[in-house]
Amino acid sequence: MPDKVLIVEGRQDKLQIAPLLTESIPIICTNGTISASKLEELLTPYEQYDLYTLFDEDYSGDRLRALMKKEYPEAYHLRTLSLYRQVETTPRKYLARVLLAADFEIDPAYFIE
Repeated sequence: MPDKVLIVEGRQDKLQIAPLLTESIPIICTNGTISASKLEELLTPYEQYDLYTLFDEDYSGDRLRALMKKEYPEAYHLRTLSLYRQVETTPRKYLARVLLAADFEIDPAYFIE
């Protein structure tokens, strides 16, 4: 059973990240801005998991990070560069490094130059 879950904003973010992982990790989509009660409902099945977030570097992502910090202060917040703004447009090689640094198991093909 996995011990961590990754929370992203949308389906395109999930599709950008999923091929990088060599472990079976649930990737949960908030589908944009979400209320505290909806977030709790979404994450209740994952109470025993370590929570990781990877949100866009924009207003919506900042709001989600703030909500997560308030409701789940134990969550780990991974970030893309503001240069890329959105997770879905961040190069996979960069995302691979971010995820590897957080101890996710990554397909080594993303580290070949």
